[in-house]
Amino acid sequence: MGRTLLFILLLSFSFWNAQNVSVSQKDEKLTENIRLLDTYLQNNDERILEILNPDVSFGHSNGWVQNFEDFRKDFSSKKVIYKDIQQTELSEIKRYKNMASIRRKIKVSGIYKNQDFEMKLALLEIWIKKNAVWKLWSRQSIEIKP
Repeated sequence: MGRTLLFILLLSFSFWNAQNVSVSQKDEKLTENIRLLDTYLQNNDERILEILNPDVSFGHSNGWVQNFEDFRKDFSSKKVIYKDIQQTELSEIKRYKNMASIRRKIKVSGIYKNQDFEMKLALLEIWIKKNAVWKLWSRQSIEIKP
């Protein structure tokens, strides 16, 4: 009885693990745009605007929420300068039709109002696929306190 249960659990885990691999391969363009988002933020690269949906809502951990135009202005003025952004965990990708919900964690450092900052953030991002291109539609971050 115990060996049968162990075999079923191992088989289930193997099947579940294989599903995660196929999901990540299927969503390769999406995960690439997630990486690009972090890279563009870190490098203050204007190409970030190309992967934002025109009606994006960008919520920061301090409660500050930006629409596309607010984000564009603040980004080009370097209101926040990101030095380093490292994804530490990608915990969930849920897809429904042309939308995807992403939960992940990042470690970020930079400068805001001439003050250095470093924090860990939990993110919820909603991406929309239009004409085979994934664009960020909504993002909310919260600070993870130690």
